[in-house]
Amino acid sequence: MAIIIELDVVLAKRKMKSTELAELIGITPQNLSVLRSGRAKAIRFSTLDAICMHLQCTPGDILAHVDPDDSCNVIDD
Repeated sequence: MAIIIELDVVLAKRKMKSTELAELIGITPQNLSVLRSGRAKAIRFSTLDAICMHLQCTPGDILAHVDPDDSCNVIDD
């Protein structure tokens, strides 16, 4: 199982910088960077809720599940 973070895509669609979002939701830009890069091991529901509220999206717009055993899924790093 792999969870893909698509926060950068949503930020780009909203024409918002990550530093602006970090300030709006009350976390450090470094912590948001960890989340954006997919290095986060967890996310608080309150943080996810704040992200969705400020970006006017749903968790499904930010998080995607990819089956690593499915040869059709290609993840570029």
